[in-house]
This record gives sequence, C-alpha cells and structure tokens, in this order.
Amino acid sequence: MSQIIDFIFDFASPNAYLVHKIVPEIEARTGAKFNYIPCLLGGIFKSTNNQAPMIAFGEIPNKMAYENLEMQRFIDRHGLTKFKMNPHFPVNTLMLVRGAIAAQKDGFLPAYIDAMVAALWEQGLKLDDPEVLHKVYADAGFDADALMTQMSDPEVKAELVANTEQAVNRGAFGIPTFFVGDDMFFGKERLGQVEEALRQ
Repeated sequence: MSQIIDFIFDFASPNAYLVHKIVPEIEARTGAKFNYIPCLLGGIFKSTNNQAPMIAFGEIPNKMAYENLEMQRFIDRHGLTKFKMNPHFPVNTLMLVRGAIAAQKDGFLPAYIDAMVAALWEQGLKLDDPEVLHKVYADAGFDADALMTQMSDPEVKAELVANTEQAVNRGAFGIPTFFVGDDMFFGKERLGQVEEALRQ
C-alpha cells in the first residue's frame, strides 16, 4: 500500500505551485502519493497570527533578496521555466479553493489543480475576478456554471472551513505544508526531508 503525504494546499502560494510541479517526480521515486487538502491560506494566517513573507520580512531587504534567490535556484534546478510571478499578486483565492472542494467532490481535483495553477502562475490571470475565473473554467473544459454555483453551497463552504481548521490543529502555519503520518514538514525546501521520512 502506498504511503500518503498530506499536502496542505492553496493556490495562493507560489511555492505550492513549484511543489505541485515536481510532485510527479517524488511520487515516481518513492511510490508515495500526495493527498491534496484544499485549505485557505488566509484562514491559516489569521488563526496562527502568521503573515506572508512580503509583509513579515518586507523591511528586511537582505532576507527578501535571499527568499527570491532561493526560489530562483529551485526553479532552475527543476527546469520550471513556465513559472512567472502573477502581476495581480496577492490574489484572493477563496473562490478557487471552494472550486477545488467542489472538484474534489465530483472527482476531478487533479485536473482542476493542473488547470488553475497554470492559469495563475504561468498565464498570470486575475482569478479572483469571477468573469475571468468563469472563462478559465470553461476553457479548461469544466462546467463553469456548475462550479460557480457550487462555491455558494453551504456544504462546500463548511468543508473548506473544516479543512483549514484541521490543518491548523495539526500544526500548520503556512503553505506548502506536508504531513507524513504525524510528522509535519513546512516549505518546498523540506521535500528532501519528506523523502527521508518516507524511506524510514
């Protein structure tokens, strides 16, 4: 039976995009499977009194410069040449992650994630605009009207809240966060430790 890595995920994090793009490599090497759990990063921040790096470290130029350097090194190492910083960043991803919950319920979460990360972090689209999002859904071959309607479904809303609360209760304070059993790992830089934990 394959080991499961719980991936606390929100489209809002560029680092979550970068991780997502190399997930297939890790799964191929380890035989493990990543279980994407859609959460709201803003909700995690609020519950844990955390802040986005650009706010938390905005007045520490050397820290921000290093964050950018580290990101570029990761991009270069894995050949992620399609990535570009979204010009509308930060994008409110509430609709996107509610859509992810709906897609998960209807059995097409992997295709949904692939399409939405490409639109956000490769095409640079403003996906907190309902009209833009509707078009992206339609262009991806999804039932755009149904997804937009499902976002208002109380069950979908409640599941997103529950996912986010459970992530915080497990110790998450940001994204990307990974759990191998009860062991938590934060950040794309910890993926090597995730693989070590799988081998153990």
